[in-house]
Formats: sequence, structure tokens, C-alpha cells
Amino acid sequence: MTGLLQAPRANSAAGAPGPPAPPPRPPLTERLRTPALYVLSLSAAFGIAAILVAVVGKSPKDAAVAMFDGSLGSGAALGQSVDQAAPLLLVAVGSVIAARAGIFNIGQEGQVVIGAALGAGVGLFMPGPGWFVLPMILLCAALGGALWAGVAALLHYWRGVDVVISTLLLIFVANQVVSFAVNRDYLLRETAVPGQTTTSQSDMLRESVWLPRFGEFPGFNIGAGIFLAVVLAVAVYFALTRTRWGFRIRLLGLNARTAHRAGVGAVVVGGGALLASGAFAGAAGGVMLTGSGYRMQDGFAGNVGFDGLLVALVAKDNPLHAVPVAFFFGALRAGGGFLAATGIPRYIVAVVTALLVLAVVFPTAVAEIRRRVPARTKEA
Repeated sequence: MTGLLQAPRANSAAGAPGPPAPPPRPPLTERLRTPALYVLSLSAAFGIAAILVAVVGKSPKDAAVAMFDGSLGSGAALGQSVDQAAPLLLVAVGSVIAARAGIFNIGQEGQVVIGAALGAGVGLFMPGPGWFVLPMILLCAALGGALWAGVAALLHYWRGVDVVISTLLLIFVANQVVSFAVNRDYLLRETAVPGQTTTSQSDMLRESVWLPRFGEFPGFNIGAGIFLAVVLAVAVYFALTRTRWGFRIRLLGLNARTAHRAGVGAVVVGGGALLASGAFAGAAGGVMLTGSGYRMQDGFAGNVGFDGLLVALVAKDNPLHAVPVAFFFGALRAGGGFLAATGIPRYIVAVVTALLVLAVVFPTAVAEIRRRVPARTKEA
């Protein structure tokens, strides 16, 4: 009774309702659960990796040192990690856009290779100075990725085909399309030289259309792709949180029925988000092509699409959080490549890298499952 009387007096004294009370802080055990899961999962991953390395007759300590040397141990290794992070970040930012609209685009691997193939065609056959052709390569790569994602968007909004299924299957189609292109003389196959056998790859792009590199210090330099990726990540963050376009995307992702009543068209907004996601994946392919690969070949993407998707998952669909996560995954990829050079079988390297990736993703997945289970319980 005392409380009931005190509350009105407080409001009348202020003259207006006060600000809402802050939400109660979760208990300490709840706040420490996720860090503890990270420690446990990483410890388990390192333990299993050490056992696997020891089984093949190598020293786990030497493998750990090699992993560090290959990712952070020198200026060259650090630059390699940064270069690996650039396409991962681009793919992750595109994944965030689709996820915020309630669409799970899982086909970035195919959109990367299609974008890179279209960019390679532009770079090889478009005449002109490098300052003009290089932006055209990146733009056409983004266009290629968007068009490939557009196939899934068309199937979804026209025939109701699930986006997850269509984008996943389109990866296999994209790989076959690129393999066909790099094995045909009239498409992207490298020019035959008398006395030499050509392989399934395109000609190398001329140096004038390569992305510039910065920091020409001994052993350390990074490509311009990382600056492009970070700028786009920041721009997408502000677009999603500060613009009407971002509000419409978030509204569609939170509740499609409410969005429809508010005049947000699922075809335009949702389809546009899927196209944007594909465009970012295609741009990642363009950055890989002009920043490090310089030519198209089978297996060009190298799981960048899947790893970028994991970056978005760990970053919890936040473009700014994706920046450090992409650097971490880039270091993993760079360290894994260096680990293979120490004599450890490649399949062990792949397993070790996958274990570390799973260890990073596991706490986020557990938190997401815990978040969804109570929601479903309430709905039931």
C-alpha cells in the first residue's frame, strides 16, 4: 500500500513520467557462460588437434609454433592474414544484409566464383587503362554475384523455392559453369603457347589492373581490398541502423506480416537484400582475383564463401563486429596454409582448421539455440 502511494507522488513531483527503468542485469553466472564456453571449446579443439598431429608423427608444439608464425609471427604473415580477411569480411557483410531481412543466403561460395569469373572476363577482354578497368572488374564481379543470387530470389518469389536449398544447389552449378569456362579456348582458358600444355585456368590479368598494395616495408604489405571491405562494413552498419532502407529490412526480418501491413514489399525489399548479399560475395571474388589470385581456375573460392558465412554467424549479424572476427578467421586461414608447409598432411591441416572454426562458432550457436528455445516454449 505504501508503495502504491509513493509511486504517484514521485511522478507528480517530476511533473511527467520518468524514463523507463533499465532492464535488470543478468546474473553473473549468465554473463560468464559465453566466455566459459569459448574457453572450453577452444581448449577441446586444441586438445583434439594436438592428438591428431601426434598421431601422424609430428610435434604438437612445433605445429602450434608454425600456426603462430604463419598468421602473426612476422610482418609477412600478418599481411597474409589481413589479405585473407578482406574477402571474408565482404562475404560476411553481405550475409548480414540478407539475415537482417530474414533470408538465409548460404550460396556465397557460388556467388564468389561467378563474380570472379565475370570480373576475369572484363579484366582480360576490356581495353583501357588500369585506373578504368580495375573498378569495372570489381563492379562487374559484384554484378555477377548479384545476378547469381537473383536466380535464387526469382525461384523463391516466383515459385516458392526455399532460398537455403536453391542457393546451396547453385554452388555446384556455379563451379561447373566456371570449370566449363576455364576449359574452353573461346571463353577463359589460358592462351596456348607452342611447346607447353595449358591447364584449366585463365590467362593472368595484366599488372595494371591489380589492386594496389600498401606498406612496402620489408616483409609487410597489405592489399587495398581490406580498406574497401572495412569501409563497406561501416557503411552497411550505418545504412542498416540509420536509414529508412535499413529500417524496412529489419522490419521485414523481424515480422514479415507486420512489414506487409506497413507497406514493406517482401519481393522488393527481401529480393533486394538477397541481391545485395550476392553482390558483396561477388565483390569478394573480385578482390580475390585482383588482389592475390590474378587468374581464374578450378577451386578458386577455396571455401571463402562458407568461412565468410561463419564470420557473420560469430559476429551475430553485426557488420562492425564482423571486422575483428574476419581478421581472426583470416589468421586461421593464413596459419593453416603455413602449417601445411611444415610437412603435416593437408587433410590434418584441414581438420585442425575446421576444429578451430567450430570452436569459435560453438558458443554462438549454443547462445542462439538457448534464445530460440524459450521463445518457442512461450509460443506453444
